[in-house]
Amino acid sequence: MTALNIFNTIDDLFTNGLFAPFKALRFSGSWWGSNALNFVFIIIGLVYFAYWMKESKRFKDTNTEDSSK
Repeated sequence: MTALNIFNTIDDLFTNGLFAPFKALRFSGSWWGSNALNFVFIIIGLVYFAYWMKESKRFKDTNTEDSSK
């Protein structure tokens, strides 16, 4: 019975707590407002991808890209 209570508590936390803002955004009526969080994640991903590419180029230019050889 204790394990069932733990899983029910986790279910309640996610369903009624952590996902509540997403439910509010889903019914906001504005397409831009509903997808604002997606745009933030896309921008963060692009910034990190650009950083990764810059560092990869730096290692390739200094011939330290594969130091196991």
